[in-house]
Amino acid sequence: MRHVIIGSGPAGVVAAETLRKADPAAEIFMLCGEGEAPYSRMAIPYLLRGDIAEDGTHLRKTADHFQRMRIGLVQARAHAVNATARTVDLGEGSLLAYDRLLIATGSRPSLEKIPGIDLPGVQACWTLADARAILAKAQPGTRVVQMGAGFVGCIIMEGLLSKGVDLTILVRSGYMVRRMMNPAASDMLRRWCEAKGVKILTRTQPKGLSQKDGVLKVDLGEGRVLPADIYLSAVGVDPNLEFLAGSGIEIHQGIVVDAHLQSSIPGIYAAGDVAESVDCLSGKRQVNAIQPNAVEQGRIAALNMAGKPTAFQGSLVFNVLTTLGLISSSFGEWEGVPGGESTELLDEARYRYMNLQFDGDRLVGANTVGFTDHIGALRGLIEGKLRLGPWKQRLLDDPTLVMPAYLAAAHRLA
Repeated sequence: MRHVIIGSGPAGVVAAETLRKADPAAEIFMLCGEGEAPYSRMAIPYLLRGDIAEDGTHLRKTADHFQRMRIGLVQARAHAVNATARTVDLGEGSLLAYDRLLIATGSRPSLEKIPGIDLPGVQACWTLADARAILAKAQPGTRVVQMGAGFVGCIIMEGLLSKGVDLTILVRSGYMVRRMMNPAASDMLRRWCEAKGVKILTRTQPKGLSQKDGVLKVDLGEGRVLPADIYLSAVGVDPNLEFLAGSGIEIHQGIVVDAHLQSSIPGIYAAGDVAESVDCLSGKRQVNAIQPNAVEQGRIAALNMAGKPTAFQGSLVFNVLTTLGLISSSFGEWEGVPGGESTELLDEARYRYMNLQFDGDRLVGANTVGFTDHIGALRGLIEGKLRLGPWKQRLLDDPTLVMPAYLAAAHRLA
């Protein structure tokens, strides 16, 4: 049996290792499309900050790890998949045959559709190559204009500021991390960043970019122009799916997978940012582009590829974000559900915020800022769909009682 994995991020690496344990005699090949050792994108902020060297981003720390596990690393990018012939086109006439295929190609930065986006000095922060380019230019006083304050945009701020740059953030929607935080939590995060010296312009989007004498000009309209040495575009990500055109694989937002993470074509599986699976709370199909989900999907897809039927229980939408030292989190149906109840705690002076969302006597969503002791309990209550009983009213009265509520609910279930 030959297993081919397209992608060498966390989902691909865990899948390869799981396959080796589950199928000791199999051939396993993993495509590394960037020409790098398998690494974690989530480690890039620590590289920018100087906490780790490049090898600190590597998912496995020993140079011969994959060789010892008899996992072949192929330094090539997939150009197409022929599901009938069961081959992956690597370009220049090179084909790699497979019996089982896992697509774990992750995401790429979204491109802003504005004039000048292809000028020198315009930069993403997604790959090791991006990080090298930023580190080469970021010096004390370097003017960085960053478009976007989503998850990625927020976690790279500390690395940039550690280099002494002059940082301005443009926020198109008016709310930072709007896909994981409500307006109250977002506003608290904005005030925190501004107190740390970051200039934030809300409801602002560039009309275009130009360049003169090596300096970028960011046109904000109405005669407003910002000079920039680096324009950092961090407006989101899109799944890497273009190479699957004509493959016959069903794709909506991502690759549509069943409970075993198999696509519409038998023998082809998907995991991570490209997989459209079921949410464990709502039952709706979605792409949940977070690393813990990618790792679990990689593991389960591999077990099914090896002939060990294992069902994926569905993904949970949750994010834990550190922005310039302030920790925030988002879980499940944080925007609430029809007919549900909610409660809120706001301590602006101490940068502490908590919002809980209920559906009946279950906790189904949460936003927090500045609370770190409650993260595990929040996830346990929400993902476990635990009934709160009398603890619901206690949480409505005092949201900080999350831990005793979780212990009581878990004990009652046991």
